[in-house]
This record gives sequence, C-alpha cells and structure tokens, in this order.
Amino acid sequence: MNGRKQKTEQDTWQSGTRSATESSSGGQTYLWMTEKGNTNTTQGQQAQLLEYILSPSNLNAAYKQVKRNDGTGGVDGMSVELLLPYLHSHREVLLHSLQNGRYKPQAVRRVEIPKENGKKRALGIPTVVDRVIQQAITQQLTPIYERQFSSNSYGFRPKRSAHQAIKQCQVNANEGYRYVVDMDLEKFFDTVNQSKLIEILSRTIPDGRVVSLIHKYLKAGVMTHGVFQATSMGVPQGGNLSPLLSNVMLNELDKELTERGHRFVRYADDCMVFCKSRRAAQRVLVGITTYIEQKLYLKVNREKTKVAHIKDVKFLGYGFYFNKNGCKMRAHKKSVEKMKEKIRELTSRSNGWGNERRKEAIRQYITGWLNYFQLADMKGLLERIDEWYRRRIRSLIWKQWKSIKTRIRNLIKLDIPKNKAKEYGNTRKSYWHTANSPILSRSITNERLKQSGYLFFTDYYQKLRCVN
Repeated sequence: MNGRKQKTEQDTWQSGTRSATESSSGGQTYLWMTEKGNTNTTQGQQAQLLEYILSPSNLNAAYKQVKRNDGTGGVDGMSVELLLPYLHSHREVLLHSLQNGRYKPQAVRRVEIPKENGKKRALGIPTVVDRVIQQAITQQLTPIYERQFSSNSYGFRPKRSAHQAIKQCQVNANEGYRYVVDMDLEKFFDTVNQSKLIEILSRTIPDGRVVSLIHKYLKAGVMTHGVFQATSMGVPQGGNLSPLLSNVMLNELDKELTERGHRFVRYADDCMVFCKSRRAAQRVLVGITTYIEQKLYLKVNREKTKVAHIKDVKFLGYGFYFNKNGCKMRAHKKSVEKMKEKIRELTSRSNGWGNERRKEAIRQYITGWLNYFQLADMKGLLERIDEWYRRRIRSLIWKQWKSIKTRIRNLIKLDIPKNKAKEYGNTRKSYWHTANSPILSRSITNERLKQSGYLFFTDYYQKLRCVN
C-alpha cells in the first residue's frame, strides 16, 4: 500500500479501514471499486488464487465489465444501476462470506429464447452481484487456461473469432481435407456432467476454495416462473463463467483429437473434424462419439451429427463451395433466408414504425449482418436482395401516401408527368404490384432512397471489401 494515493473523489466502492490482519495477510482481500481506472496494487508473493480473485484491481475490472454489459436483473430484481450502492453497503459481509467459504450464490433466473428450428434455448441470468463474482473468477482463470487451450479452438476466447475458425476450415479444405465429421452435441450446456467438470478444474486450480465456489455456482439452481429447480447437471448458459467452463470441458475433446492426429476446428460446442476421405471420416465419427459419451459423459446428437463433404455443411452460418481457385466461402442458404425474414419484419407495412426508426433499425441490422458475413462471396446475391428490399420500401412508401391526391402530388414533385401521375395515383393495383412499376422506380429512385437514409447491402459490402 506504500506509495498509493487514494482518490476519494473517484471511489465508487471504497474499502474502508482495513484490519491489521488484512494488511499483513500477503494479499489484498478487501473490495475497492472505482469508476475511472484500476487501482495499482501489488499482490503478495504467497497470495493464493482466491486472494487474486478478490484483489481490488480484479474486482474493479469485473464490476466495470458487468456495468458495460448491462442486461436485466436476476431473481432478486436488482438492476446494474443499483449494484454499486449495494456493494458499498454490503462489502464487508460479502467479502467475509467469500473468504470463509460460506457465500451462497442465488439461483439463476431462467428465460427461454426461440431457436431457428422452432425450439427454445434456455438461458440462466445470474444476479448482478453473482455476475461480478463470476467475472472476477473468469478474469483470473482465463490466462491460466489460455496456455492449455488448443490453437484449433476459437469460441469465447480473447483475440479469437468466428472468422478465424471459418478461415481455418478453408485452409483445411484447400489442403485436401474435404470430408468432415460435423459434430453436434445434444443440449451441451444442459448436460455437462458437473462431477467430471470439477475433476478437470481440480487438475489445474490449486486453490480448493475457488473450485468449491465454482461448484456452488453450478449447483445454485434455477428459478422458472417462481419455482425453484435444483441443478445436478449442466452449466447455466448465460453466466459470465459459462463460456470459460464450456471451453475447459471441451478442451478434453481437443486434446483427444490432437493426440489422434486429427485436424479439427471447434467454436464452443460446434466442432468439425477434417479428413481426406469419407471412409476415414466415418471411422473418426465412431471413435470420437465413443470418447465423448464414455469419457466426457456428454451426448452426441445422432440426428444432426453427420459425415459430409464440406460443401454440404453449415458451420457458424457459413457454407463452402469450390471453384478453380479452391475452397471459397458463402453465406449459407439458411442464413440468407433468416436474413430475408428479418428484412421482411423491418420493412413491414403494418408494424407502426416511423420512417426514422425504421431506417436506423435497418442500418444496424445490415451493418451487423455484413460485418459477420463479410468473408462470403455474395455480390450477385446481394444485388438480387437489394432489388427485392427496395421494392418492399417502395411498397411501404406507396401505402404511406394513402390518398389519391397525395400520391398524385408526390409523383409530380418527383418529376413524373402530370398525366402519368394521375394514371398511377388512381391505380387499383396492390401495393406490392405497384412498387414494381416503372413509375415508382423513376420517381422513388435508388439514389433518392440512399439520400433519404436507407442503407443497401451492396453498398456496405463493397465498402467492407475495399477496407479489407
């Protein structure tokens, strides 16, 4: 503590006065949060992992991350805005319970979100206090496990991305590994064997207090519509610890695949093993399925797991094809259909949105979608999508003009001859049919739509291509 100057004006969760025991314990064991910048604290050489987790700088970073992520509250209803006052008034009790092993995490709040196949994915939302603690644990364990993780694992890891995973698939295919075992683990997060996971964690984590705390989070249970359910298996998907724990579990699969000499790419629980022939891939499927189910106690979804040529699989939303230059990437047809469905929703004539809200929502969606699928070759596809999308906008505008007088007046303003404006203003044809007419394409031109604030796929795609 010598040489550190407390910035009381910036303190948002002050430490208070430490006892003599705390100051001589060899590790910072109090909670001290600041809104601006981490504190400079030196950890004692003999400090154990829990002390590092509860260090001021680590907890400060965890608090800030939770605050940045925001999100809804857990079962206690506490919001992120109320987190800091709570921590300020309960820091001593919270810290003491964490130190002596008596801390009891609250159950997670279960919510369900729809999946593409019509089913629902269960998410567990921890309380904001538990999110801070989980984030603090994650920050200390991540650098420890990063040294162990495979270079073929790309999901939920620092400085790694889905784009890197996709590019590695391309590399494998171009080097002759064109048959894949497209592995699907059935309800992975819900079926993780907790005892197996704790055993794996104990091999690396020397501090039993930290392992015990993680185990408590696994067994904290869930609240569904006010009803408590115990959790004897699984990792609640949605907590700050969940991504790391999933990688710790599946790193065992990575090690097994590496020891067997297989090429593979894994992103979270999506895994593809690459082989040079269909027959070899079928042998790999049998062997790896046995390992996953008998050693890791996970379940392989036999309906979705398959052996196929890489051009026939979907991985992280992408598909693959071949031309004279080798393996190339494209947006999978299911990803394209999902995108078109979203555009239909955003350009609906009956959603009650104002034009500015609609333009901004479309802009955000298009930029996000193309930033993810920028690796795909799809210039021709996007040109066709834009034609359809512009027709939907013209149909929407035509409906907004409503009355015959308004339509005639606006068409004249947009340089349509008066007689043609009257002819189309009085049309009885449908909005969709009229939107494809030469009159609207000449009046509500592509350039005018751009000037009014609409973003189009081809324009942003070309911009990304020029940058990259």
